[in-house]
Amino acid sequence: MRSVSIFAGSVYGNAQHVAEEVQTMLETEGVNCEVFTDPATSDFSDAESVLVITSTTGQGDIPPNLEFFHSELRDTFPLMDGKPFAVVALGDSSYGDSYCGGGRQFFELLTELQGKPVSELFEVDAMETLSPEEEVVPWVKGQIEALTQ
Repeated sequence: MRSVSIFAGSVYGNAQHVAEEVQTMLETEGVNCEVFTDPATSDFSDAESVLVITSTTGQGDIPPNLEFFHSELRDTFPLMDGKPFAVVALGDSSYGDSYCGGGRQFFELLTELQGKPVSELFEVDAMETLSPEEEVVPWVKGQIEALTQ
């Protein structure tokens, strides 16, 4: 079984908490995984499959802890060659057009890098749920097979 590398973009710790809850579930299911909060491009290149869990800040921006990482990926453009990926975007729909912007940017980039999305972008709206891990953990559990093949 393949491993899953989880890249967590968080401003106040919420997305990181969700990523850690997902990590616990994946390990319980027998999947090797690691959460990266300050990743290097080599962490991305070495990943067998990629899961991005990110919040959005500002006007649809990527959180500061993944901003440089995203820029480096865009600049170095390490092709994924069909490597599976999924993106979870945490956001607040009251922000209008910038809603889940951080996740949208990652989904677009990973698609450009020729990754294989296992699902559409999964958006979690803070206006509808106070505990995003309650939605994200079961969703990721449903993606395990696609992420680890």
